[in-house]
Amino acid sequence: MEKDSCYVGIDLNDSYAMVSYYQSGMSEPGTVSMIAGSENFHIPALLARRGSTGMWYYGEEAKKMAQTSEVICVDALPKRAIAAEVIGVGGESYEAVDLLAMFLRKITELPQKLGNAAKADRLVITVERLTKENMEVFWKVAEKLEFSEGNFMVLDHKESFYYFALSQQEQLWRHDVFLYVCERDLVYSCALKRDQSTRPQVVTIQESGRRILKEPKDQSFTDILAKEFESRTVSSVYLVGDGFDSGWMKNSINFICKGRRAFMGQNLFSKGACYAGAAKDRGDRWPFIYLGENVMKFNLSIQVNEAGRSVFFNLVSAGKNWFEEKGSCEVILSGSPAVEFWKQLPDSREAVAETVELTDLPERPDRTTRLFISAKPLSDDKIGIEIKDLGFGEMFRATNRVWKYIVVM
Repeated sequence: MEKDSCYVGIDLNDSYAMVSYYQSGMSEPGTVSMIAGSENFHIPALLARRGSTGMWYYGEEAKKMAQTSEVICVDALPKRAIAAEVIGVGGESYEAVDLLAMFLRKITELPQKLGNAAKADRLVITVERLTKENMEVFWKVAEKLEFSEGNFMVLDHKESFYYFALSQQEQLWRHDVFLYVCERDLVYSCALKRDQSTRPQVVTIQESGRRILKEPKDQSFTDILAKEFESRTVSSVYLVGDGFDSGWMKNSINFICKGRRAFMGQNLFSKGACYAGAAKDRGDRWPFIYLGENVMKFNLSIQVNEAGRSVFFNLVSAGKNWFEEKGSCEVILSGSPAVEFWKQLPDSREAVAETVELTDLPERPDRTTRLFISAKPLSDDKIGIEIKDLGFGEMFRATNRVWKYIVVM
């Protein structure tokens, strides 16, 4: 963690948000409750506007006021923002993305307003699933909240679990780690596994499908645990969701705790988001790389000469969210009119080269052509490349010719 940095993590869905915060001097993230002394961390994802004053309210206050005729209430803010709705409130029209930004601004400031934390240096939002559509919305929100690309992140729940689990004491992740999420009668699991033979260690998470807990639930869940733990060494198990709250777990919790540690709570994902923000500041000191469904599956580099020695410049990194990852650089071309790109799996020491021929590039003396190279992922295993001729100052005018290429792993 960077000294004096404050990280705010928000677990968000259409019904509610949970807000955690993490800064220097804290052993673990804290979570905000709008009810003093309560461990109810759910903040209703609502805004309400009082017609007589034009004042906006949010969360529990908005929920209470929605029962009166004095206010107009707007719910399901993320879903409405993704649908690009324009919402009429009190004779005025609002874009749903602006209302979502208003709600997130208010809850992002909660830790500071309650006197628990400093102003957020990095905001990390976590949702159940990431899509291009919700990513586009969140980047619009980040701009409205004045968070730059460097201090704003969006994760799915599995990646939040990854950061949470691996930020605990080593004895809790020495072997496999399981997360179980239960909402009403539906339960699913995420099994975290590390490949200890690689540097950094490659981490994968296998998610099960959703299953119905039949009656008696305790026995049904015990059967699921026994099957999934078979032939595996499990260090710890995390239980999340209101489906675990009604006190039916007896035999199943005894089964989990045989040689394993078990933890139950509701704020794992918002805390994991805080840990993600802190891990980003650690950079190379974070000894893991996560290969999830939304992250790049390979590294893409070019070989350049820097201060008289040959080095690899990384354009796109494995383990980063492919929706957000991109890279660029300027180089001076030497030798044949071609650029060589190197692709490498994170768990391999071998790299494979692909060459892009710069056809129709004007003939110039060696080292008198500048190129701008940009790389942007098209999916988790495909990267689009653009190479632009910038010429060489007044000596050789730029043609602005562009070569496009797609690298596939």
